[in-house]
Amino acid sequence: MGISWLKSANDDKSFKMFKNLGMAVYEIEDLDKTDEKIKELVEQKYNTIVVSNEVASFSEDIIKKYNKTEDINIIIAPSKDNK
Repeated sequence: MGISWLKSANDDKSFKMFKNLGMAVYEIEDLDKTDEKIKELVEQKYNTIVVSNEVASFSEDIIKKYNKTEDINIIIAPSKDNK
């Protein structure tokens, strides 16, 4: 059981501190494969997955599947854009 962070490979702002500390920050090249990556992280025993807002918008499973699963926590982090 552990915590992981998931962001787009093009996103150089999200989870930068966690990555610099050597924590499990994963980057996705193809955002259409977001659900596959989340499934992979769950299989690797990550029970808390923090996803960037951009990545979350590409996932159908966050709401349909993991929202009802008590042992998996998916947290959508707000965007770092200062607009």
